[in-house]
Amino acid sequence: MKDLESRFFSIKKSIPKNIKILVVSKNQSVSSIERLYQIGHRDFGENYVQEMIQKYQKLPKDIRWHMIGVIQKNKLKYIVPFIHLIQSVQKIEHLQIINKEAFKNNRLINCLLQIKICNERNKTGITNQEADHIMNHDIYHHMKNVKIIGLMGMASLHASIQKIRQEFFFLKKLYDEYQRKYQHYILSMGMSNDYPIAIEYGSTYIRLGTSLFGKRKLTTILK
Repeated sequence: MKDLESRFFSIKKSIPKNIKILVVSKNQSVSSIERLYQIGHRDFGENYVQEMIQKYQKLPKDIRWHMIGVIQKNKLKYIVPFIHLIQSVQKIEHLQIINKEAFKNNRLINCLLQIKICNERNKTGITNQEADHIMNHDIYHHMKNVKIIGLMGMASLHASIQKIRQEFFFLKKLYDEYQRKYQHYILSMGMSNDYPIAIEYGSTYIRLGTSLFGKRKLTTILK
């Protein structure tokens, strides 16, 4: 089996140069992240605040950390000082907390709205109507330390290719509208099982975990 670095370069070589790879490092060891860091990769995504903080403390500070999991509002303050991009915003309340903490840290925090594009229960997100509500909300327009710059979505895991294409098409259509209206420039969609299709539909960020590390194992992540 190819080693981690070879798998990464193989995928990177197969995709357009303008597509960015977000390595999903949830449940992966610090040493695995270091291996990809040593070959020049900097973007890593985590689902849980506690795990992200522990890794942040042990790894180089020029890593660009992305929050891709369900937001726990009482823990947002712990990642605002160093987070690069929060991809999973679903409530105006989340933005208020991020804005408040970002002001304290003299930072501007970029965020994506997570849109629900499939019917699977374990996939979270908001509707396009709820996204419109946030984008047009007076509270958001008065925020100085937070900015929504794009959309994120997850397609069905167990569905036909046709169904996945429909889901990505829906998100791309909404993204195109927001790009015109709000100057959005990030569309984060596509994971290990469907990223080639996501790229066809205009994704700018793909999120890869299983295709690099294999199926996740609950190991000691800090080794």
